[in-house]
Amino acid sequence: MTDETCQWQGWREATERALYGPGGFFLRPEGPAGHFRTSVHASPLFARAVARLLAGVAEELGTDEVAFVDVGAGRGELLTGVLAAAPAGLSVRAYGVERADRPPGLDPRVEWTDRVPDGLRGLLFANEWLDNVPVDVAAVDESGAVRYVEVRAADGAERLGRVVAGRDAQWLERWWPLAEPGERAEIGWPRDEAWAAAVGALAEGTAVAVDYGHVRESRPPFGTLTGFRAGREVAAVPDGSRDITAHVAMDACAVGGGDVTTQRETLTGLGVRGERPPLSLASSDPGAYVRALAGAGEAAELTARGGLGDFLWLTRRVRGR
Repeated sequence: MTDETCQWQGWREATERALYGPGGFFLRPEGPAGHFRTSVHASPLFARAVARLLAGVAEELGTDEVAFVDVGAGRGELLTGVLAAAPAGLSVRAYGVERADRPPGLDPRVEWTDRVPDGLRGLLFANEWLDNVPVDVAAVDESGAVRYVEVRAADGAERLGRVVAGRDAQWLERWWPLAEPGERAEIGWPRDEAWAAAVGALAEGTAVAVDYGHVRESRPPFGTLTGFRAGREVAAVPDGSRDITAHVAMDACAVGGGDVTTQRETLTGLGVRGERPPLSLASSDPGAYVRALAGAGEAAELTARGGLGDFLWLTRRVRGR
């Protein structure tokens, strides 16, 4: 172990280094898809639904040339799918926003950047981005004081540090008040700020954030901080070997405006439905029946209760500057 990995630090600092520092998890060649499966990887139906949303935004803007900004673009999987599904006649200016290097073989139409471009008109889409914006963690000690949780990067061991104060305490009081010993929370204002900045860069159009999330009525009493590696949920150890993630307080992010819905509701409205095809199709066109059945299964996964369908979508319309 190095001195750096043995020292105690806040979760925000430790997560930043583990995910985005030298050799960090999200900078590895295999990308996020090498370790966990998002809606983008679950089915091409997701990208097609986003393409329909993009076409709707273009129609609202009264244009046949529209920007699509994928924030937290991974290795460009959603960008590739949306460009393939975009309707004929719609010119899409595509941007991938990601800290990792441009992936090899990506469609040359995609501009790859490490920051949200400013002044575009179109759709800004952030799928499972905010849950990886690092945040500090707080917990209530035996005396009832709310303290920062400190972590040791080498093994994930935790201890309680100083009392939470200032802006962090104000955010907790407003959005996630803690009372009983042992209760924990993730202090979400860095995500609120990151989302506000991304939305603020858009000149006109629609901004969407899709993520694991909760609102005041459903805050988990012990927080949601966890890790993922090689397709499995694992302990949150900020050593760079795994994803470190925590659900998003979506109502706090929405304070500047926007509607919060479930993925199930939103994708259904975009035409993603899991109904089985009629059995009569199996006799008249067996191949079409098999394809329709596979599509129904994929749609059901994207909209399933207790699964991807419970993701929250925060949608905000941005008026012209």
